[in-house]
Amino acid sequence: MSRVLVADDDPSIGRVLRDRIRELGHEVEHALDGVEALRLADGADLLLLDLEMPRMDGFAVLESLRAQAAAPPVIVITAHGDMSKAVRAMRAGAYDFIAKPFDAATIQLVVRRALEMRGLKSQVRSLRSELGRNHLWVRGPDPGMARVAETVERVAPSNATVLLLGETGTGKEVVARALHLQSARADQPFVVVNCALLKGELLESELFGHERGAFTGADRARAGRVEAARGGTLFLDEIGELPQALQAKLLRLLQEREYERLGSDKTQHADIRLVAATHRDLSAAIREGTFREDLYYRLKVISIRIPPLREREADILPLAEWLLDKHAADSPRPPPRLGDEVKHALVRYPWPGNVRELSNVMERCVLLAGDTVALCDLPEELMGSGVAPQAAQVIDTEDLFGLRYSDAVTAARRLIVLRALEQAGGHQTRAAERLGVTQPYLSRLVKQLGIRRDES
Repeated sequence: MSRVLVADDDPSIGRVLRDRIRELGHEVEHALDGVEALRLADGADLLLLDLEMPRMDGFAVLESLRAQAAAPPVIVITAHGDMSKAVRAMRAGAYDFIAKPFDAATIQLVVRRALEMRGLKSQVRSLRSELGRNHLWVRGPDPGMARVAETVERVAPSNATVLLLGETGTGKEVVARALHLQSARADQPFVVVNCALLKGELLESELFGHERGAFTGADRARAGRVEAARGGTLFLDEIGELPQALQAKLLRLLQEREYERLGSDKTQHADIRLVAATHRDLSAAIREGTFREDLYYRLKVISIRIPPLREREADILPLAEWLLDKHAADSPRPPPRLGDEVKHALVRYPWPGNVRELSNVMERCVLLAGDTVALCDLPEELMGSGVAPQAAQVIDTEDLFGLRYSDAVTAARRLIVLRALEQAGGHQTRAAERLGVTQPYLSRLVKQLGIRRDES
């Protein structure tokens, strides 16, 4: 059973519509004016709305509902032959219309179709919400990301502005998408603007759009990203790079939900949820005079700090394995496994590029590794991280006993290479010949095993 609201100041028409809709098995409420209709619309699954009503007409009700992300679909009621108002109402966001006098079959068909559409949208939101949770929360037991997940799930259903803070590569856009996919706006656009990529008029045009002739090269009018995000979420990445002239316009957008296209004096309404992100210290930027303090507090209604990967040691291996699966999805081979030395290297490495760097490394491993990822498959800067400290100090075979198996194997390889280099007088080509390997491979082993020149 759905809850249907009929808004019409004529009680007899209200009774007719109520009877027809109840025959479909739905609950019906009746509002006699626009103000009451707007009050009762919260929680309704469908609104049948007369355009001519006291206190607030149907067009004003439609305009108010457009600003609500979870507003019900609207079927407008028009006088017979008054198609111009029906068309205007559809442009204002109405789903459909019915004309007086009513045909019972038409009423029931239009109501059934509108409720089915709402049900499909609800399913899409649910599926996208689940996708958002699965996409973001690929993590291990680290409590830092658990707190981020909890905050996102609590904040997502609201329209509150959110500021995401974190180093480059920590996944701020992924968190922004999770906020969108778990919100009531999930079936509307998610639009991204990187404020660091464009400057001046080009960035203003990208955000707010422009009219023809607004600047050199503007040979036609163009809608901006704010307009493209109508009903959905606008994600402003690198908000700390936004020029001060545009900071004032963004502040107005947040305060008044209004803006103008570049080169136009016509005010437009913005129905968006704003999420912003930065790796910069905005408090320092305020002190330096490069970022507006009033805008900062408007953005920081909810702030979420995303911890860098080096602070999420417990998450590194689960993320690495998930990324191997992801990058191997289009490969005919199964994803490679992570060798013990490689696991050790991944956990010890500081990851200055965060999750983005880890993703790139795992993509490389899918391309280069066999069944198991070895140290030589990693980028050069990670190779030295794979030698466990206790293994690096082993100097004799007797010392191997008591070590973990993977550390003992590493120590034994290191001892073999050191002895070969010693017997070859430190000459890598001759040492490689003694070991039956190529010189480039031996050179990589020396780097992997952390062998210094003074040791050989």
